[in-house]
Amino acid sequence: MEMRHLRIAVVGNELLTGVGDPRGLGWVGRVISKTPLEGIELQHYVLAVPGEGTEALSDRWQTEASLRFSDAEDTENFLAIALNDTDLDSATSSARSRLNLANILDRASQEGTRCLVLGPTPTLDQERNRRIAELNRAYQDVASRRSHTYVDAFTPLVNHQQWSEDLAANEGRPGQAAYGLIAWLVLHRGWYQWLGVTEPAPSS
Repeated sequence: MEMRHLRIAVVGNELLTGVGDPRGLGWVGRVISKTPLEGIELQHYVLAVPGEGTEALSDRWQTEASLRFSDAEDTENFLAIALNDTDLDSATSSARSRLNLANILDRASQEGTRCLVLGPTPTLDQERNRRIAELNRAYQDVASRRSHTYVDAFTPLVNHQQWSEDLAANEGRPGQAAYGLIAWLVLHRGWYQWLGVTEPAPSS
């Protein structure tokens, strides 16, 4: 069997590091642990910046990801973009947020890099959630128009009891259960197809 060589750069804010997770895995660690590696050499790099919005992410992702990617013909480069709601706290408009994501995706496509976009997750603030819902729809539209994989984490979790309970127990941040929910959504909403690997059979 010919070996596939995959490199994944994951960009986003501090939630990529699993902050607040007693197991220290976060959603990225859980997803990687469920990725079948038969015939695959997989390297993944978590490139997190605390409190980062889309403008800062658009400015820095390419420089950092390119240091982890390979120009070798036998290596496939992937970019996972984990978005958040930080833009709501700045003067960044929804249109500007859309443009920032579009710029990231367009530059990645020009380099032949396949992208997966994870949308923002809900909070315990219902008014803020209404604004996140709008942002989520905008991000999903941008990614879908460019035929990149989009994982909507907001819609399934906004009224999810376990998600809300975990946030309430962890000062508004995800804990072990919440990270597990994010990982489940990523795995079952396009991760395997994005990487071109066979989805494992459900465990009995």
